[in-house]
Amino acid sequence: MPAINFFEEDTTFKPKQKTQLRQWIRDTVIAEGFKLKELNYIFCSDAYLLQINQQYLDHDTFTDIVTFDNSEVEGEIVGDIFISIDRIRENGAKFKTGETDELHRVIIHGALHLLGYTDKSVVTKQKMTQKEDEYLAKRNF
Repeated sequence: MPAINFFEEDTTFKPKQKTQLRQWIRDTVIAEGFKLKELNYIFCSDAYLLQINQQYLDHDTFTDIVTFDNSEVEGEIVGDIFISIDRIRENGAKFKTGETDELHRVIIHGALHLLGYTDKSVVTKQKMTQKEDEYLAKRNF
């Protein structure tokens, strides 16, 4: 079975319902017509993700997610997705979505990036948000 791994860096956070979470991510990848090979979610602190953002993307800002596409074969997903738990908690409170829903939105957002969706323009951001909403609605946990 394709690997979906969860790691922690500079945080003690561990996601709940890992089995259901993995299946939901797999179902999303398959629904988009891709094959999942390996996907690593690395939950971390703001400081850790800021360092990643500065080192690899030359961005000096806090963010909730940084996605690295390591795929070598078209149609296959291999990637590393770094998620700031500090941002998730803050944004969950700010947008009144709650921590779990915000976490799931960001988890699927990272997967959608690996599936070819972008959020650089108003139009592509709207399409990505629509896809996030579509897959969030398909959660059964």
